[in-house]
Amino acid sequence: MSEGGGDSTGTVAAGAVEVLGGAAWRRGAGIAGAAVGVVAAGAAVGVAVERLTVGRGMRRKARLALDSAGPYGTLRGTPGTALAEDGTELHYEVDEPEAPASGKGKGFFGRRPEPPLTVVFSHGYCLSQDSWHFQRAALRAAGVRAVFWDQRSHGRSARGKGQREAGEPVSIDLLGRDLKAVVDAAAPEGPLVLVGHSMGGMTTMALAAQYPELIAGRVVAAAFVGTSSGRMGEVTYGLPPMGMNVLRRTVLPGAFRLMLTQTDLVEKGRRAAAELIGGIIKRYSFGARDVDPAVARFAERLIEATPVDVVAEFYPAFAEHEKAAALAAFEGRPVLVLAGEKDMVTPSDHSRAIGEALPEAELVIVPGAGHLVMLEVPDLVSGHLARLVGSRSAGRNGWAPTAHRAAPE
Repeated sequence: MSEGGGDSTGTVAAGAVEVLGGAAWRRGAGIAGAAVGVVAAGAAVGVAVERLTVGRGMRRKARLALDSAGPYGTLRGTPGTALAEDGTELHYEVDEPEAPASGKGKGFFGRRPEPPLTVVFSHGYCLSQDSWHFQRAALRAAGVRAVFWDQRSHGRSARGKGQREAGEPVSIDLLGRDLKAVVDAAAPEGPLVLVGHSMGGMTTMALAAQYPELIAGRVVAAAFVGTSSGRMGEVTYGLPPMGMNVLRRTVLPGAFRLMLTQTDLVEKGRRAAAELIGGIIKRYSFGARDVDPAVARFAERLIEATPVDVVAEFYPAFAEHEKAAALAAFEGRPVLVLAGEKDMVTPSDHSRAIGEALPEAELVIVPGAGHLVMLEVPDLVSGHLARLVGSRSAGRNGWAPTAHRAAPE
């Protein structure tokens, strides 16, 4: 993902051909070249305009200033480690509410108090727990116990042992089992609210598919933010369908092979093209053009921190993700389904499909917002999550569903 630079579209496409090479590019090279040209040309226009008005040195200084001054991603909690089934160490952090001034640790007549509700946040592909920065701050202010974790090979979690040592593929089901390990370690008892963005929402669905008894017994509410229950192989990422299909067949397999086998080389190229890549990250992350530069740079840094071989390692899992049936586990509970209207990564139609599967859920389509909706309109997302957490009743199994809300047009 990148935004075009001062080089021409032809140079970008030619460079891609030179790097990827081989029979994959010779097959249907004309159509594939045209598809790459669409991406490169669209990106090049945006950066060319920027470079007419802002010098390269000034842009670099601005990026460094944003990196040093930006407060985002700095919140930390009590750290812990959960062990996945293959021994991968999964990093999580717990934000504990402040204890009451009196009666600490005691219930009525000296009995042990009921365990508190815990909100568990699962982040998306190529991100980390820090992508929930604004919602984390909001829940802290509200005194809610929350768990934030890094998916395997992301953030502060270790690289997946099964992938590194045994060459096992990543699957969304595996991520669901990882989430179960985190819940067991960080919130072994008490009611739960599960919140997932993008891949994190898919992880939540995989948890439900494999551990329906956990959902039935402990989950009091759930939120699916900018995510999908399936059909990810049909997503075109804003490109014409034919062009995307050609890219999938001819370009992406070779690119991912390079990422896995020539990781150092690709990482060097990634660093050299940082400005180019930053523009595409912004385009696919946000719907608005006037997003706060510090927030845009924060999103860029989150994605930059994901190694390219992890990008390649995880991508095939999305085509296999089909979890519409698992949504039934959340029936009868408050559910929030929220997405950006201009999301090109997990289009809002996928959220509408989740809403159709859970007709009592609150469906919110945010006008003008993109994929990283929780960073683009943080107050709106935090407000909806606060109401979701507050919608549970006092009884462990007595919560009432929220009223369905039509998506704003």
